[in-house]
Amino acid sequence: MNDTLLVTGGAGFIGSAVVRHLIQETEATVVTVDALTYAGHQENLAPVANHPRHHFEQEDITDAPAMHRLFREHEPSGVLHLAAESHVDRSIGGPAAFVQTNVVGTQVLLEAARTYWEDQGRPGGFRFLHVSTDEVYGELGETGAFTEETPYDPSSPYSASKAGADHLARAWHRTYDLPVLITNCSNNYGPHQHPEKLIPVVILNALEGEPIPVYGDGKNVRDWLYVKDHVRALLEVLQEGEVGDTYNVGGNCERENIAVVRQICDLLDETRPPGSTLETKSHETKSHETKSHHDLITFVEDRPGHDWRYAIDASKIEGELGWAPEVSFEEGLRRTVDWYVGHREWVQAVQG
Repeated sequence: MNDTLLVTGGAGFIGSAVVRHLIQETEATVVTVDALTYAGHQENLAPVANHPRHHFEQEDITDAPAMHRLFREHEPSGVLHLAAESHVDRSIGGPAAFVQTNVVGTQVLLEAARTYWEDQGRPGGFRFLHVSTDEVYGELGETGAFTEETPYDPSSPYSASKAGADHLARAWHRTYDLPVLITNCSNNYGPHQHPEKLIPVVILNALEGEPIPVYGDGKNVRDWLYVKDHVRALLEVLQEGEVGDTYNVGGNCERENIAVVRQICDLLDETRPPGSTLETKSHETKSHETKSHHDLITFVEDRPGHDWRYAIDASKIEGELGWAPEVSFEEGLRRTVDWYVGHREWVQAVQG
């Protein structure tokens, strides 16, 4: 891969993983676009920030003149659109920002891409990959899995805004023939994930000896996907996917939230037993007073509209493109815990 690719949301969790992979593992030139809101951080791009094939643009995808400029100046052959407001709890408290970024921002970017593509004579190699979530499908009962044909039934302002963005992406393909592809992925985890998400919250609260909050009874089920496996899937779809198609990307790894929390506590009990010291920002030490990190688990009031179960049927991408997850949940979770333990300065930087 030696093309110029424009990656929106490239300073965020998944976006930065895409950017780092492209610079470190391919010959692609990468234009990283990020507004650097609370979820986007230059620290995520530190390993590639000064690479000659990496160009950073601090811009908001809702800024139409800026988006048109980026296409004109950089002339990308492909777009990976990951910029989004993505935290369900935040969407419940402030839905307007999610509509603005996820819906309006996607429309602005699609239109900028269409204008550029048409001005270039509609080159056949151009592709626009819109990256979405399995949450657009709503929730499942005890059996079944989301397929690419599952009707949309979003539950939260976040998932509704992503559903709207998906529909816009399809409309720009069907109306204007823009070569769009869509992926809907399950819950990602791994290094560099913002500390507000479940797995980082559990790790960081446990390390600090603080209560580990678990919504409801903790029985909600999610399908977990290691972020590097997701990156591989996105690049496979971008290069080999059928234009106009949707591909579900999952880890084939369903876990109850409480089981994930307990597994993290087991890993920390093994590697950093209570009573061991923890380096803090001031380089002082702090010791846990609990016998086990499990003692910190605290059940809290469930959030409104909390979907009970998600599961992805990834047979289409596996069968058509040959992609499959490579990192087991056990291995990925151990890598993730070790990364957060060893990168306290990153955590302090992104938390401000």
